[in-house]
Amino acid sequence: MSRLSADAVVIGGGAAGMLCSAVAAERGLDVILLEPNKILGRKLRITGKGRCNVTNNCDIKEFLSNIPGDGRFLYSALNRLSPRDTMELFENLGLPLKTERGNRVFPVSDNANDVAGTLQRYMNRSGVRVVHSTAKHIVTEDNAVTGVETSDGLIKCRAAVICTGGLSYPLTGSKGAGYIMAEELGHTVTPRRPSLVPLESDDEYCAEMQGFSLRNVELSAYENGKLIFRELGEMLFTHFGVSGPLVLSASSHMRNFGQARYELSIDLKPGLDEKKLDARLLRDFEKYANRDFANSLGDLAGRVMIPVLVKLSGIPGETKVNSITRAQRHELLRLFKNFPVSVSGPRPVDEAIVTSGGVSTKEINPRTMESKLCSGLYFAGEVMDLDAYTGGFNLQIAWSTAYVAANSI
Repeated sequence: MSRLSADAVVIGGGAAGMLCSAVAAERGLDVILLEPNKILGRKLRITGKGRCNVTNNCDIKEFLSNIPGDGRFLYSALNRLSPRDTMELFENLGLPLKTERGNRVFPVSDNANDVAGTLQRYMNRSGVRVVHSTAKHIVTEDNAVTGVETSDGLIKCRAAVICTGGLSYPLTGSKGAGYIMAEELGHTVTPRRPSLVPLESDDEYCAEMQGFSLRNVELSAYENGKLIFRELGEMLFTHFGVSGPLVLSASSHMRNFGQARYELSIDLKPGLDEKKLDARLLRDFEKYANRDFANSLGDLAGRVMIPVLVKLSGIPGETKVNSITRAQRHELLRLFKNFPVSVSGPRPVDEAIVTSGGVSTKEINPRTMESKLCSGLYFAGEVMDLDAYTGGFNLQIAWSTAYVAANSI
């Protein structure tokens, strides 16, 4: 690489880096986007099961309620680029959007590649130069950025934006390089842990039901016996425990693994209260009065789950339905409304959707995203100690912080 120079170097070609470089270049700055991958936005292209939940169509107050950490840090950024501003931005760039259940916003095409492609065209139109190289260090003089050292040489610049993401999905390039560069310049990096991640369980019956999914159930999560999450939706059992949208959402509320005890409870029939469910059980028991108990639950439960329900109910499977006692029926009723799953811990961070923890926001100016320790150094996206619940909130954090950084250089 011949000796390069630019006004700003944006490090990382993910969601935050692509938007940040395009907006900064559109302002007239000479911008280089530094990304070792040949394909930009690799993580963005697989997010939301390949559909890309672009943002959440809600107001700022509701948005901040979906951030478990220091949401106040984002107040200024969200006022500069709100979720509705983001929707307008993408639609003006030629990407039609739609709002689905839970105010989740997706491209009409349901194709995450269209989101990445829209950003790439925006970058090209704005004049961003893409350099496929790896950032090694940020060079400073008198606590001010003067360049970025890469695997192919030095790029001189007066501003650098770290948009390297977290530790999730390492195969897409998120390996934590931004944390190292920030620490080298004196920044505090808080402990990183997985968020929006599947959960492990010691309950053998989870593995017995591997691959079995539940729809329209209500999942509750408890920390030391206290309710911390409750939501309707979908989940599934795996060889290690549980996963699926409800479980990922619940996991982001579990922030004290190692210190606290976590448990899950599944209401398998949330549309029926106990009285109505008991009446339903009675009807089924009358219908299958002469059958064995193990063969009487097909109208209420999936085939894979029936042996587990029989075992946990304590009612022998060969018991004739017409001889089941009221107390036994109520135990089964309790199981349908409160199916227990123990939680032994989260899956590894490389299986998480986002990383919790990162560069401390106390050392970043919330109005500019500039470092308080080093002039000309900016941050955007997941590399900072910011994460949110599922539903498009984490991508909006990337968009808003990138937009602010781009307009502050």
